[in-house]
Amino acid sequence: MNLRRVGSDDAEACVDILQDWIAATPWMPMIHSRASMLSFWRGRLLETQSVIAEREGVLGFAVRDGEHVTALYLAAHARRQGIGSALLAEVAGTRDTHLWTFQANHAARSFYAAQGFREVRRTDGDNEEKLPDVLLFRQGGAAAAVTQRRAGDPGADRGP
Repeated sequence: MNLRRVGSDDAEACVDILQDWIAATPWMPMIHSRASMLSFWRGRLLETQSVIAEREGVLGFAVRDGEHVTALYLAAHARRQGIGSALLAEVAGTRDTHLWTFQANHAARSFYAAQGFREVRRTDGDNEEKLPDVLLFRQGGAAAAVTQRRAGDPGADRGP
């Protein structure tokens, strides 16, 4: 597996992964057309710290904007292989990191808990999707460094 900075030609593969996840997630509404998603992600991926995992195609991507990881998505066949851990380690490093996830996304919440994140607050759906979500936080420093080292071992964590 190779991690690299997102390029201008990667938006379609990233949107494919995101749309596949939405389609496979019964509680997640599809609120944007493919065209509007492509328009948004083409700009977003290039203006933020965004990383792709690839091996014979794109396996997943992660986006960091300031102190927030704003996206971490994997293709279905790439999950539970340590790729999510590697992407998170690449964009979060050992810095303080916040991220939002949906309360109903139990797999993501378990993954982030294993990565050292703790719950900070919940909302009843103060987001575009109108779904209850949760803000998570991981303090940088030594604890994040341990998690980052584990990300180098594909068998260390079998989360997203």
